[in-house]
Amino acid sequence: MTRGGRLRGYLKQHGGALALGATGAVALLASLIGSEAALSRTEFCVSCHSMTYPAEELRDSTHYGALGANPGCKDCHIPQGLANFHRAVATHVFDGARELFLEFTNDYSDIDKFDARRPGMAHHARMNLKRWDSITCRRCHRDPQPPGADARAAHARMRTQKATCIDCHQNLVHAEVPETDLDASLAQGKMVVRGD
Repeated sequence: MTRGGRLRGYLKQHGGALALGATGAVALLASLIGSEAALSRTEFCVSCHSMTYPAEELRDSTHYGALGANPGCKDCHIPQGLANFHRAVATHVFDGARELFLEFTNDYSDIDKFDARRPGMAHHARMNLKRWDSITCRRCHRDPQPPGADARAAHARMRTQKATCIDCHQNLVHAEVPETDLDASLAQGKMVVRGD
C-alpha cells in the first residue's frame, strides 16, 4: 500500500475523532481568549471594591487623558498581545486568584484599610513589571527620547545594566508609597525599600 493510501485509510477510519478533537481544541482556545479579554476589562477589575481606589487614582493621574489615551488596568498590569498571552493567563491565574482571596479575607471598607496593604501590592506590581522588562510600559512608550543629559544617561542604563522602566519610574499613577530597589528585591527574595 502506498503512503497516500495509508493516510487515506487512517483518515477514513479516524477522521471523525480527528474532526471532533480539532473542533474541541478550537472551542477551548476561543473560550480561553474570550475569558482573557473579559477578565482584562477595567470594569471587571473594579468590580472588587478594593480596586475602585486605584482606578480613581488612575483617572486623576497624568497618564489618563495624555495624548488622548485613557488607559485601563490591563494596559499596565496585564501583558497584551499573542506573544504575551501566556503571561496574561498566568497573571490572571496566580495574581488574580491571590487578590480575589485577599478581597474576601481583608477589610477594604475605607481607603485607610486599603493603604495598609498598598506598599506590598505596589511592590508586587513593580516586580511583575521588572520580570516582564516593563513590556506594558513599552507598548505606549516605544522609543523614549528624554530631554536632558541626566535622563539620557539614565535611559542608557536600560541597555548596559539590564535596567527597565519600572526601576526608575515608580509612583507615577497610584498614591505614593516608598520606592523599592527591584534588583536587591530579586536577589534577596523579599521587598527591599530604597535607602534601607
